[in-house]
Amino acid sequence: MLNNDLQTSGTASEQDRRDNLTPGNRFLGRVVACSGSRATIAAIAEAGGTDLTELWSVGRLISISVGRNRVVALVYAMNTGTHAWGEEQDNYFRIETELLGEVRVEEDGREEFSTGISCYPHLGAIAHRIRAADLMRIYDAGAGTTAVIGKLTQDESIDAAIHVPSMLSKHFAIVGSTGVGKSTAVSLLLHKAIEADPKLRVLILDPHNEFAAAFPKHSVVIDTDTLDLPFWLMRLEEFAEVVFRGRTPVPEELDMLRDIMPDAKRAFRGSDNSLVRRTTEKSSITADTPVPYRMADLLALIDERIGRLEGRAEKPFLRSLKMRIIAAINDPRYHFMFSNNTISDTIMDTVAQIFRIPGDGRPICTFQLSGIPSEVVNSVASVLCRMAFEIGLWSDGAVHMLVVCEEAHRYVPADPNLGFIPTRQAIARIAKEGRKYGVSLGIITQRPGELDQTILSQCSTLFAMRLANDRDQDIIRSAIPNSSISTTSFISSIGNGEAIAFGEAISVPMRMRFSRVEQHLLPKANGATAKHSDEDPDTVDLRKIVTRMRAVSGGPDISSFQQSYSTAQSDMLFDDEEPPEDVPYPAPVSAPPLAPTDSYRPDMLPRSDAPREPQTVPPPASLDSRLEALRREMRLEETVPQKPAFSQDSTATPRREPGMSLRDSILKKPLSSLYNKD
Repeated sequence: MLNNDLQTSGTASEQDRRDNLTPGNRFLGRVVACSGSRATIAAIAEAGGTDLTELWSVGRLISISVGRNRVVALVYAMNTGTHAWGEEQDNYFRIETELLGEVRVEEDGREEFSTGISCYPHLGAIAHRIRAADLMRIYDAGAGTTAVIGKLTQDESIDAAIHVPSMLSKHFAIVGSTGVGKSTAVSLLLHKAIEADPKLRVLILDPHNEFAAAFPKHSVVIDTDTLDLPFWLMRLEEFAEVVFRGRTPVPEELDMLRDIMPDAKRAFRGSDNSLVRRTTEKSSITADTPVPYRMADLLALIDERIGRLEGRAEKPFLRSLKMRIIAAINDPRYHFMFSNNTISDTIMDTVAQIFRIPGDGRPICTFQLSGIPSEVVNSVASVLCRMAFEIGLWSDGAVHMLVVCEEAHRYVPADPNLGFIPTRQAIARIAKEGRKYGVSLGIITQRPGELDQTILSQCSTLFAMRLANDRDQDIIRSAIPNSSISTTSFISSIGNGEAIAFGEAISVPMRMRFSRVEQHLLPKANGATAKHSDEDPDTVDLRKIVTRMRAVSGGPDISSFQQSYSTAQSDMLFDDEEPPEDVPYPAPVSAPPLAPTDSYRPDMLPRSDAPREPQTVPPPASLDSRLEALRREMRLEETVPQKPAFSQDSTATPRREPGMSLRDSILKKPLSSLYNKD
C-alpha cells in the first residue's frame, strides 16, 4: 500500500483553527519545567470538574506551541501533587512528558515532522491536544512503499503504517509473552511483505506447525513426510550433530570422519557404480563440500581401515563410528536424510522446493520442525539458514530471502555455552551481513532476555508486545532510543494485539493495534482446533496411537542401501577381478509383513467390574488314594532293566589294527577306541 492510500488531510479542521483561549478549545496547560528531553506541564481542573482531565492519559501525544512550530511530547506520568482530589474546589495537577520532535512550518507554508527539536519550549508555553493532521505527519513512513498494519491506539482514525523495505533490509523482531498475538502479527506482516516485494522468498522455521493455516494460497508446507534433505548437504559439524545425537563428538572419531568423507565424495564422482577405490584425483573436495556421496562408500572405507594391519589404536574408534552411522541410518526418524531419494545429486530440486525458486505463486515455505528429532533440529536449522545466505550471496540480488525464526531463543541463546555453534554462526551471519545481499532476518521470541543480544541489536525494527518479565522489559528499554525510553513504562499492561513499534520502519515510536486477521487465516497448530469426532477416550484406537508414536509405518526402506553396501564390500575385496561364483551375497533384508491384528476394543482391557468366573478348588485326596499312587510308582521302578556294572574280569579284548603291532596301535589311537563297543 502506497503513501497516497493513507488518510490525509490537506487543511486543519475547524477544531484545529480555534483560538487557544476560547472555552472548549484544545488548551490543556502550560509548561512549568523543561530539560533537554522532558517537560513538565501544569494544569487546573476547575471546581472538581473532570472535563479537562479526561483529555489526559498516559501514552497520549500532545503538542506545545513554540513560535510557528509545535513540539510533540508523549505523556508518561501525571499526579495532583497533594495526592487528593477536591470535589468542590480547583485541583492542580502536573503532567510529565517526553519530547519526541517538532512539526516545522516552512517558508512556503508546508508543514513536516522532524525528530530533532530546533527550539525548546519556554516556561509558560501553551500545551494543547495534538491535531489529527499532525498525527498523520508524525506517523507517515515517508516516500516509497508503505503498508498499513493497524490503527493508532490514541486515535483509531489514524492508520499505523510501516516502511516495508526498511523493515526487511535491516531485519525486524517481534517480542511478547505467550498468547498476546505474536503469530497473528507475523502473518499480517508477511502478507504485507510479499505484496510489497515480488522478489521476496520467505522461509519460516515453524516449530509448532501453526503457520501453514495462515498462508493457504501463498505457501507450501514441508514436513518429515515431504522432506528430502540429503545428508551430504551438511557440513562436518552438522553431520556430526546427527551421528552423535546432539552430544559432544568424540575427537578421534570426528578426525577420522573428516579424513574419510572426502574419499567417499571422490568415489561417488569417479563412476556411476559403487566404487571404493583409491584415486589419484587432486581436487578441492573437503568434508564440507556439498557434493553427494553414498553411505555405503563411507562404511566400506571404514571397513578398509579396520582391516589394515597398522593402526591398532584407532580400530576401536572406527568400529564405534561405524556403529553410530549404521544406527542413524536405521533410525526411522531420520528417513528424510537417508532415504533413496537423497543418494543422487538432488541439490537443484532441494533448493527449488525449500526456497521457492521459482515460486509458482507460492513464495512462502513453511518448514515444520515438530516432527524432526530434537537432537538434530539445530543441525537442520543450520543447513537451512546457511543455504539461505548463500542463495542471496550467489544470486547477485535476483532473489530476496527472508528467514523467519520462531522461538529464536532456541537457536541463538544468550548463554554462549548453550545452543549449536553452526546454527548460531549461520543466523549471526545473516544478521550482520545479510542486508548487503538481500537476505533478511525475522526474529520472534517470547523471552528476549534469553536471546543473544548481538542478534537482537541487529534488528532495526522492533514490535514490542506485552511483556511481564522485568528482565525482558529491561532488554527492550535498552534497545529503544533514549528520547523514547518512557514509551516502555506501560509495556506490561498493553492489551492483546497491541504493540509499541519503533525503529527504521517507523518514524517515531508508536503505540498501535494490529489489524484483525480473518478467522480462516489465523495461525493455528495442528492439534489446536477441535476435531469433530465420535470417538472418545473409551473408544479411541490405542494401537494406532502407539504405532504412530513408534513411527513404525514411516520407517525407511534400507534394502537398496544394504545392497549397495554389500556391492561396495565385494569391490573392495576383489578389486577389479570378478568375484567367484561360489561366494554368496547376502540378500536384501526386508521386514516381514505384519500379521493382521484386530482393531482395539475397550473390552480388551481388564476391568475391575467385569464378572469373574468362579474358581473351583479340587478336594484333598484321601489317604488310600495316595498310598495306591505310591505302590504304582514302586512297581514301575522294579520293572526298569538295570545296566550291568563294569567288572574287572570282563572278556573284552582290545582291537588291533592290521599290519601294526599292538604297541603302535595303542600309541596311535585313544584308549576308548581299543575296546569293542558292540
